[in-house]
Amino acid sequence: MAAHPLRRLLRRRGPKNDVTVVPRTPRYGVERPAEPARGRERQPGPLARVVNGWWNRLIGAVFGGRFSTETEQYLAHQTKRDYVCNTLGQAAWGMLFPLLTLIATWFVGPEQAGLFSMAFTVGTLLLFLANYGVRTYQVSDLDETQSFLDYQINRVMTCALMLLVGWVWCQVRGYDAQMFSVCMGVLVFRAVDGLADVYEGRLQQKDKLYLAGISQAARCVLAVVAFFMALLLTRSLAVASWALAVGAVASLVVLSLPLAYFETDRSLPASVRGVRELFVQCFPLFLALFLYNLIDSVPKFAMEGALSYDNQLYYNAMYFPAHAILMAAGFIYKPQLVRLARIWDDPEKHRRFDLLVLAMMGVIALITGATALVMGTVGIPVMSFMYGLDFERFRSLCYVMVATGGVCACIDFLYQIITVLRAQEQVSRLYLIAIAFAVPVALLLVNFAGLAGAVVASLVSMAILLVLLVTEYFAIRRRLGRG
Repeated sequence: MAAHPLRRLLRRRGPKNDVTVVPRTPRYGVERPAEPARGRERQPGPLARVVNGWWNRLIGAVFGGRFSTETEQYLAHQTKRDYVCNTLGQAAWGMLFPLLTLIATWFVGPEQAGLFSMAFTVGTLLLFLANYGVRTYQVSDLDETQSFLDYQINRVMTCALMLLVGWVWCQVRGYDAQMFSVCMGVLVFRAVDGLADVYEGRLQQKDKLYLAGISQAARCVLAVVAFFMALLLTRSLAVASWALAVGAVASLVVLSLPLAYFETDRSLPASVRGVRELFVQCFPLFLALFLYNLIDSVPKFAMEGALSYDNQLYYNAMYFPAHAILMAAGFIYKPQLVRLARIWDDPEKHRRFDLLVLAMMGVIALITGATALVMGTVGIPVMSFMYGLDFERFRSLCYVMVATGGVCACIDFLYQIITVLRAQEQVSRLYLIAIAFAVPVALLLVNFAGLAGAVVASLVSMAILLVLLVTEYFAIRRRLGRG
């Protein structure tokens, strides 16, 4: 069986400052010349250096200082331009949903903003179907075992499937004309977002991550502007949702497509086998990501129909600080996955590997505590001011949601670590077990306690999943031995 996409990345990705890159023969037998040495050493940005410094000290402490010099070659390799632009793109993508709900609340009120939030929840969940977990596989495919045309064909198919599933969902739910129009506008926007991702993946694959960041940021900014202007002029949420889609299409045609085609090599021919392999090889990663986000969305679906749509707005507004915890934790550990994989590859270092995992879990706990402190002082008043709504009455629920964010960050980190241990295929059944608990828990608590029940259900569901992952992690470690 072929290697998992992240496994391929961890095996292939090495130091970026080699004098030459050994030429490989791709699938079509075309020899690629060796790449010359870089003109200057690539340096990470200042914030990345702080994070790397923390990891250096941690690893040095765990391994008695014997590992500090060896790991220098595994530092994050981005130039300042790559780092800044990619961070800008990721930040714009992360802030997109909060900004859109803010704008909707200002112009059409909390009930309509909640309706939009529900449509955006459906679109975001189905975005994982459009992306199909291919991005990591694509950027780690340094030998181009699949051509860029293979990736494009795969993505067009998954985006079309996403739109079909979304249309069927709207029919099954029996949405009225307005909700159907809003939902389909958001789905088209998310489908274009997924399609643009394959071109941004091509830029990253060809070591032009900064252009991918610029493309992502521009798409988000144009979408927000289009949504804002449409609501300002028409006060129609349906028109604004389709304006969101039009803005994304414009960004794709004007920026993402030209950058991918003009700034990278011409693609090798497509093949049926290559497209089929993408569906087969990326299915485990897609399934894990989709199931996790389905668990995360279960309380929102439980609220739909049982509660008015303004509860969707309150729920999502309280969740945004939790999402910030997840993003902050990911910023710390995701650039270090290659280094952690190198540590795990040495059997002599297995015994102390658990200490690194425990230390990162401690950092997530600190981030969660700091977020709770911020929410308890200035966070809730700021939210109330920004939305023009009273969130003080939800103070206790905000704290519960912050705790949920910490649990979610731990879940994501443990999944990445289990992938480093080459055991990610065993995780999907845990997500299925968690869903089996999450659905009845959410339905019961929402019908019993309304919005408060949905917030508590989210924490309970994620806590169950975390316990399952921790148990699985220790089981994997026992099987693999402790040193």
